[in-house]
Amino acid sequence: MESESDHQKTPSSRQYKKKEHLVEHMRVSFHSVHQPRCAVCQKHCKSFESLREHLNGQLPKGNCSKIFSERGCYLCLKLFDSSTALSEHKEMCCLPAPAPLGTMTMPYAESQIDSSELNNENHIDRGPEAIAIDCEMVGGGSDGSLDLCARVCLIDEDEKLIFHTYVQPQIPITNFRYDVTGLTEEHLKDAMPLKDVQDKILQILYNGESIGRVRLDGGKARLLVGHDLEHDLDCLRMNYPDHLLRDTAKYHPLMKTNLVSHSLKYLTQTYLGYQIQSGVHDPYEDCVSVMRLYRRMRAQDHQNIGMGASFATNYPQNLKNGFDWRKTKELEVMTPDELYEISTPNYKCWCLDQGKNAVSNIDL
Repeated sequence: MESESDHQKTPSSRQYKKKEHLVEHMRVSFHSVHQPRCAVCQKHCKSFESLREHLNGQLPKGNCSKIFSERGCYLCLKLFDSSTALSEHKEMCCLPAPAPLGTMTMPYAESQIDSSELNNENHIDRGPEAIAIDCEMVGGGSDGSLDLCARVCLIDEDEKLIFHTYVQPQIPITNFRYDVTGLTEEHLKDAMPLKDVQDKILQILYNGESIGRVRLDGGKARLLVGHDLEHDLDCLRMNYPDHLLRDTAKYHPLMKTNLVSHSLKYLTQTYLGYQIQSGVHDPYEDCVSVMRLYRRMRAQDHQNIGMGASFATNYPQNLKNGFDWRKTKELEVMTPDELYEISTPNYKCWCLDQGKNAVSNIDL
């Protein structure tokens, strides 16, 4: 496995004739400890897809590809000291698919989250708790192309179902999209009104916190995890603060090299090792998958000691590049390692959600 000294290596193997060229490179590259990197040569990559291409693409880096094929995990892209250590790791890294809820069971379910631990000072140390959400849509409008939320599911970090219900759309359904949703008119006959669904979800997410505090730094409010969250929230006709959203469709390390989103089905197969959505889409199955992806990304150890949970929930104000406020002459006298130390990524790394004393290992 990569040693601690590996994290201190100069950010780029490229050589620059003038220091000003290196400074400009670092200013625009956003190289930092948060970027995915090859565990063999320490090359920085824009996304894990770029890293996969580097290791196992059509034109892989020869030495890196050879070493990684012997001791690397192609799910999490970590490198291990031996094939034995790799085999032991793979047993934990490749996860079993969650059991789906199905469409006939639990038309309405609610479980109260134990929030006692979040209401004390331990919350600051371990970071904000996350809730995963997934919605299933039916069609409205004359051609059935208007997305209407007909089913919603929420789970906690332990993959425990905390809320599930069918939703009564506010306009007539013209296409149940049965092949994808598995829903019929019977399922929605006694469905919960959308307004009641909104109230219940916000009650869970706000966690007794005031709206003002949530908008400021989150407080005890929960992070909302999902895939294409903007679409789900639009269909629910809800808003939630951007700094509390964790979207697997828009997280840079999980996107394509050109920053186009991957499908949840692809991400689950590639990073978790099992298939979903092979038939009818199940909201619990999707919730578990996005939560596992989030936790796997959050568990990365990027050597950010002491930043704390308040930093994680208040990214936009705190995430500033050290190059933005320093003068060019000051930057040109800094060493490559010093330039690397002040560089920040151009996305909000989920490792910061761990809190200042959180462990980095994931138990998935």
